[in-house]
Amino acid sequence: MEQRDSGGVAWSDPGETPIAYLREGAGAHPPLDSPAYKSTLLRHPREPLLYLPQTLTEITGPALGDAARIGALDHDLTRQHAGAPIGERLIVQGRVFDTEGKPLRGTLVEIWQANSAGRYLHKHDRWEAPLDPNFSGAGRCLTDDDGRYRFVTVKPGPYPWGNHHNAWRPAHIHFSLLGRAFTQRLVTQMYFPSDPFFPYDPIFNSVRDERARERMVASFNVHETVPSWAQCYEFDIYLRGPAATPFEEEL
Repeated sequence: MEQRDSGGVAWSDPGETPIAYLREGAGAHPPLDSPAYKSTLLRHPREPLLYLPQTLTEITGPALGDAARIGALDHDLTRQHAGAPIGERLIVQGRVFDTEGKPLRGTLVEIWQANSAGRYLHKHDRWEAPLDPNFSGAGRCLTDDDGRYRFVTVKPGPYPWGNHHNAWRPAHIHFSLLGRAFTQRLVTQMYFPSDPFFPYDPIFNSVRDERARERMVASFNVHETVPSWAQCYEFDIYLRGPAATPFEEEL
């Protein structure tokens, strides 16, 4: 289905090959400095960015699409320990698309998240929520020939983060996508529908475009939900173009 922006540039619906490339509008990605998200004051660039030309090293390697790097249970965060983790079991799946809306195969997709109580397995996370001995909170897989990925995990809990009075992060899963070299990395976050903390979270709202924020929210898929076992959420990732997923690389 053809649509046109205010400038008359035509583009197709997400999933179809764009008629013409359309750069994202202002607010589609987080700004370098988001005052409401206080830690950006300490870590955003203050000097003009430097252009680093690609050399033979970046163009030819290292190759990150080697299937031998992926363990048999890397995609299933519920089977990486002796017992099962506590929480709502989830299937999180989707497809990765390039600028032209074509699926990307062999893309390394990594995730990390808090456990069902909202606590990370990290030495600096010390808030009073229990650690789960059967949950490490990290996984990875390669996209298949249709650009599909699939993880099995548990739903992460919200957690306090000290940015402002009574500050809580909505439940979310971090995503990292790696191309064929270390310089080709994009990071984003996936959220769950109708989270009550959305209006109060400066990180989620640093993406100022409402439609772009919606692209960070997964959709529930009852057809892929496995009866009496796990609910399913879909999260497609578009690298660029009018349907692009907002990435933290822009911070």
